[in-house]
Amino acid sequence: MAEESGQAVAPHPEEVGTPIEEGPAAEPGAEGDGKPPDEGVQSSREAVAGGSSYGFPAGLWRALERHRPPGMGRSRLWRSPLRGPWLTSVFGLVLLAGLPIVIITGLLSYIAYGPRFGQAFPPDVGWLHLPYFDWPTRPSWLYRLNQGVHVGLGLVLIPVVLAKLWSVVPRLFSWPPARSMAEVVERASLLLLVGGILFEIVTGVLNIQYDYVFGFSFYTAHYFGAWVFLGAFLVHVVVKLPRMLRALRSRSFRAEMRTSRAQTRPEAQDADGLVAAEPAEATLSRRGALLLVGGGALAVAAVTAGQTIDGIRSSALLLPRGRSYGLGANDFQINRTAAAAAINPGDIAQGWRLALTGGPHLVALDRASLLALPQHTAALPIACVEGWSTLQTWSGVRLRDLASLAGVPHPRWAHVRSLEQVGAFNQAMLQANQVLDPDSLLALRVNGVDLALDHGFPARIIAPAVPGVHNTKWVQSIEFRGG
Repeated sequence: MAEESGQAVAPHPEEVGTPIEEGPAAEPGAEGDGKPPDEGVQSSREAVAGGSSYGFPAGLWRALERHRPPGMGRSRLWRSPLRGPWLTSVFGLVLLAGLPIVIITGLLSYIAYGPRFGQAFPPDVGWLHLPYFDWPTRPSWLYRLNQGVHVGLGLVLIPVVLAKLWSVVPRLFSWPPARSMAEVVERASLLLLVGGILFEIVTGVLNIQYDYVFGFSFYTAHYFGAWVFLGAFLVHVVVKLPRMLRALRSRSFRAEMRTSRAQTRPEAQDADGLVAAEPAEATLSRRGALLLVGGGALAVAAVTAGQTIDGIRSSALLLPRGRSYGLGANDFQINRTAAAAAINPGDIAQGWRLALTGGPHLVALDRASLLALPQHTAALPIACVEGWSTLQTWSGVRLRDLASLAGVPHPRWAHVRSLEQVGAFNQAMLQANQVLDPDSLLALRVNGVDLALDHGFPARIIAPAVPGVHNTKWVQSIEFRGG
């Protein structure tokens, strides 16, 4: 799909259709036609568009055309015969189907963090806040699915995004950049669209890799960046959807998938200037281009799916959560180690007690007392915002039993605090349904053995369908509040 520099080939009559102008004419921009280089190419585009008229203010657009910057409007730089409305529309159709899913799952993740408790990031979003509701605990894999789709699909769509940008790159160099105020609005939306999606991709990938080189809050930037992109995306869909549908109907997908490289011809000249004015000989068919992009998407899926699918974790070659820790039953992903959280094993060994508050009296329980209480076992996933997840079998005391023991049998919420003294997630608020779910536990053991220190020993929260950071490790106290 790189730009070819070989000998130009004439467009096939059946592909190009009826000529724009009758009678012989010199090649646009050729020596002796009286036009500067690329002006003839621009004139052909104007003819396809139905004339060279300008919208308001016409004088401004004509002045801009007379003062063309170096390199702008040089259509001959882009000679691939594959470019055209049809191929661009195929990529656009894939993104139209996939990007709304990525956007919706991202916004749902924000809601899952519990913005009404002030623990979603960013906490203050003004009028951009989403509806508040209690994030459900069933099915238990809900958040795992949400983040797996959000991150996984977002990564898979990266090759498609890049291919779509490649297919429209000539438009970035068209001059004048607009011919009417309507085109100004469209081009401005394109700037926000392209900039927005590239910003979301780059910050999202860096967050997955825990590489915060950008110097600002990922959560704040990613959230507001998503709204900028969403607004531009909606404008783009409204403006371009009719053109996309016309372009998709202009060629047969089945026929294109049967067309070899030797038979590949340029599309008919278009008003947007996507089709090369002087196409080079094809080095790849449109079928090959689609297979190349599709293969790239599948390759990304193959080396990232291991972060969400148990059993193939080692295949997550490009992600930081694919390695083994060699901890036996505790050998699963760790986001924050005890050392990083400044948890001293000696402090835990010297008289750790769980404090239960909110009732008439403080209740303090050591680990032996907790193990003496009725134990419950549940297979629950931990799912992190970065997209990784794992399903493990946990054993411990139900949170609702601890609430009753604290004297708050009908809690509206619970405030969990960790021994960790630093960090944004050393505490969490759990809503009523998360506290009362029969599988919500203060876990003491995992997969039949005691928790490792890095997994939260002496006790941690584990609840169905909650974001991983709300499964607080190294629990110090739980405050229950009733009605």
